[in-house]
Amino acid sequence: MPQVIVSGDSQQIRDEVKSALGLLDCEFLDANDGYEVISLIGEQEPDLVVLDMQTGKMGGMATCLELRLEESAGRIGHVPVLLMVDRRPDVFLARRAQADGFVVKPINPVRLRKAAASLLEGGRFEDDAYLPKPA
Repeated sequence: MPQVIVSGDSQQIRDEVKSALGLLDCEFLDANDGYEVISLIGEQEPDLVVLDMQTGKMGGMATCLELRLEESAGRIGHVPVLLMVDRRPDVFLARRAQADGFVVKPINPVRLRKAAASLLEGGRFEDDAYLPKPA
């Protein structure tokens, strides 16, 4: 059973994510902020981390960057990160943070499940509903 860390300072957002991903039969761990994510990864080996971009202490981008730094230093293995961004311009930040995927809020359960399934299978996911259309 995949283990998923869901991080955000809003219990409502974490509950929405867990509800949407419940069909994937995952075990969930809650984290209020990036510091808790880093701590949990030191204790666990999660299959996926879902981060809310806007978190009071150590938000999604900073957490993702920290995980990539730890990975590049060899202290942890690769942990797929799905970043929940607030608006389309934040897509740049998700890519800059080296997230494996992103979805744009408000949460769409179908897209969120699709994104998580792709990352759990070793792929990537970009919320194409919010990407610019080719000319």
